[in-house]
Amino acid sequence: MTSAEIRQSFLDFFRGKDHRIVDSAPVVPHDDPTLLFTNAGMNQFKDVFLGAGTREYSRAADTQKCIRVSGKHNDLEEVGRDTYHHTFFEMLGNWSFGDYYKREAISWAWELLTDVWKLPKERLHATVYKDDDEAFALWTELTDIDPAHVHRFAEKDNFWEMGDTGPCGPCSEIHIDLTDNGDGGALVNADSPEVMEIWNLVFIQYNRDAEGTLHPLPRTHVDTGMGFERICAVLQGKKSNYDTDVFMPVISRIAEVTGKTYEGEATQVAMRVIADHVRMLTFSIADGAMPGPEGRGYVLRRILRRAARFGRNLGVREPFLWRVVETLGETMGTVFPEIVENRAVIEKVIRAEEESFNATLDRGLEIFEEIVTRTRDRGVDTVAGEDVFRLYDTFGFPLDLTNLLAGERGMNIDSDGFDRLLDEQKERSRAVTKKNLVHPGAGEQADVPLSILEGTDPVSRFTGYDEFAADARVIGRYEDADHLYLLLDQTPFYVESGGQVSDEGTLLWKDAAARVRGLLKIDGQTVHIVEHADGFEPALGDGVRAEVTGRARRDTMRNHTATHLLHAALRRVLGTHVQQAGSLVEPDRLRFDFSHFEKVSEAQILEIESLVNEKILEGLPVEQHRDVPFEDAKTMGALMFFGDKYGDTVNVLQIADFSMEFCGGTHVRNTAEIGLFKITSEGSVASGTRRIEAVTGRGVRKYIAGLHTRLEEELRVQEQLREEMKQLEKELARAAVAKGTGQLDEILARAEDWNGRRIAVARLDVGDAEQLKSLGDALREKLTSGIGLLAAVIDGKVLLVCVVTDDLVKAGVKAGAIVGSIAKKLGGGGGGRPHMATAGAKDTEGLDGVLDTAASLIREAADA
Repeated sequence: MTSAEIRQSFLDFFRGKDHRIVDSAPVVPHDDPTLLFTNAGMNQFKDVFLGAGTREYSRAADTQKCIRVSGKHNDLEEVGRDTYHHTFFEMLGNWSFGDYYKREAISWAWELLTDVWKLPKERLHATVYKDDDEAFALWTELTDIDPAHVHRFAEKDNFWEMGDTGPCGPCSEIHIDLTDNGDGGALVNADSPEVMEIWNLVFIQYNRDAEGTLHPLPRTHVDTGMGFERICAVLQGKKSNYDTDVFMPVISRIAEVTGKTYEGEATQVAMRVIADHVRMLTFSIADGAMPGPEGRGYVLRRILRRAARFGRNLGVREPFLWRVVETLGETMGTVFPEIVENRAVIEKVIRAEEESFNATLDRGLEIFEEIVTRTRDRGVDTVAGEDVFRLYDTFGFPLDLTNLLAGERGMNIDSDGFDRLLDEQKERSRAVTKKNLVHPGAGEQADVPLSILEGTDPVSRFTGYDEFAADARVIGRYEDADHLYLLLDQTPFYVESGGQVSDEGTLLWKDAAARVRGLLKIDGQTVHIVEHADGFEPALGDGVRAEVTGRARRDTMRNHTATHLLHAALRRVLGTHVQQAGSLVEPDRLRFDFSHFEKVSEAQILEIESLVNEKILEGLPVEQHRDVPFEDAKTMGALMFFGDKYGDTVNVLQIADFSMEFCGGTHVRNTAEIGLFKITSEGSVASGTRRIEAVTGRGVRKYIAGLHTRLEEELRVQEQLREEMKQLEKELARAAVAKGTGQLDEILARAEDWNGRRIAVARLDVGDAEQLKSLGDALREKLTSGIGLLAAVIDGKVLLVCVVTDDLVKAGVKAGAIVGSIAKKLGGGGGGRPHMATAGAKDTEGLDGVLDTAASLIREAADA
């Protein structure tokens, strides 16, 4: 059976058992911030197991795209070296949500494996949890498995848990004995490739509480997972997953682009690693992940750089990983069309990352060799943490890449030392960030005691979504020499969050007013940092009026709503791989960082800007859905990304059908209020991260005024430069003439005698025709009696000037006739007055030859 037939037969089998065949969830779980990647088939049904969601069906089956490269499930070091571990793999699975249970799950698993796929029963083993007598009995009752092949194991191998708390239960694994004689029963659960797990049946029947106690669930569930690549190897009679038709087309493509054959252990390991890693990268990017400096993005970067390093083992120094993507589309695109639809983006992203890393990889490898030599000279076999960190910080070597290089040389690395240095660097970065984020004039904010929150009932309520001013009561108060810190029962002041800066404004008490210099968020409460002002001394319980500076807030709201329009426009123009990587929203401008792999072209910038402005002109309604239950917000389709922290309820910003995102900021009510949007700059922040800065409304007017000012200044400078250039040109002309005039005596000294008259011929280096004519006039005066011919090459063309003294002019000699006859020799022509004439020609190469015979030509023309 081909891999495609195996996958389809699994789905058809469970379709015949009344299962809904569902699509694979994205490998990037945008709706689950707790996961970097989808790592199991059950991820998309997690809400059902937790009791937070339901489905319209009670039975399901699918093939799920999975990635395991970090955390508890980290198979990276085994990839390519053994035969069955992968970073990316497919998991075939079937589920029951409160429907069938152990009896059906065990019976159907045995039926598929032995009746449909015809696996040898004598080579199959089943494991059950040590206390699961029910499952043990079912295996022997419902199947004809050898009873001696049913094994009991403890929690480590046969009890599944979603986490420290929550749904859990015993599981039953099915293993196949691939030993030569079929006598490998002792190797079950020994992590041996000779006796390999192929299917895990999980029976979810308990809920574990915070104390660790198990409580029976009111409804039981089934969650199974079968490694697709493993079952393909078994059914195709291969010893390695990499020898199946799942991988061989990819490996063949790698061999083609590298010029190597799939032979020899080192080459085979390298090609297997590359094949696995390209699969992982392709599916991750297709589902919206992007290489980056941290989190999920850094995992992709690690994998790509690891693959690039194995490419070096194959002698490849140019980007090549991107060239393998096409083959994946050909072999897997029917089942997963997203890798075909996004192929161009995938290839560009991978190629850009390869090119970026290749620029430093060779130098980094040189440094590593120096480190190895120095380390061994000291008589140790462990690369120091300082050296590991240097390779990471300077040359972009992930920790596991350095570990791989060290392992190839029989050495270890000081990972603890590396972690310590990395933590120190992060702490320095946090310290700098904290210093830069301190509100102006706020002093040492950390000194504000938490006692300011004591007795605050009711808690402070934010009213700034709907108003810029509020009458409030002081419910918390603290004072130091510099400021007064006030907590109000309600406030319209927005505290910096989600990129939007804090409001500015004033507090009024009786006849006194005090400026709000900054805001703090302490345990979710808004603390106002107020300047000391004469007569402003509100006590606990006093009423005050809080007024936000309306102009600044309105400008900020315009910019914040425009940020959401910009994000949506970026995803439409550049692709859905674009994700927010940071933002800043101020009254004067907005700044938006986003994941993207190359410079945004001028045409794309214009298209993005035009799309945003079109949505502004359409006057779309802007709705703020507040305190929406988190699961409901996900159902609405609100855009969310890994790394963001969400509570039980969230705020969702919706701009018609153009944009819907989680956001707690303040916004305009209609896009028309934004006025106009203008991108002012686009550039790189880091590899894989771009930044756009823009202005809206009043900011656009200010920007245009600035452009006018700069334009006027540039015009004034250009005019000044033109005048200076004219002056310089005059000076250069005078200098050239002076230089040429100084050469005239030398030219006359070389002049040929002609019956008491002189014929002077010379080639000069001048800037323009006027300079050559000026020198011709000067030569005419010095000749007394005679004919002169001056030549020059100006702007790639020949220019000739002929002068004749007055006595010869009276005798009938004409400068025009002379210069015309000589110009013909060079393919040109000309003429002029009898005493001076000019001509032009194109044959610059023939000029010197003509000048060598010019004297005789002049005599002939003068005598004619």
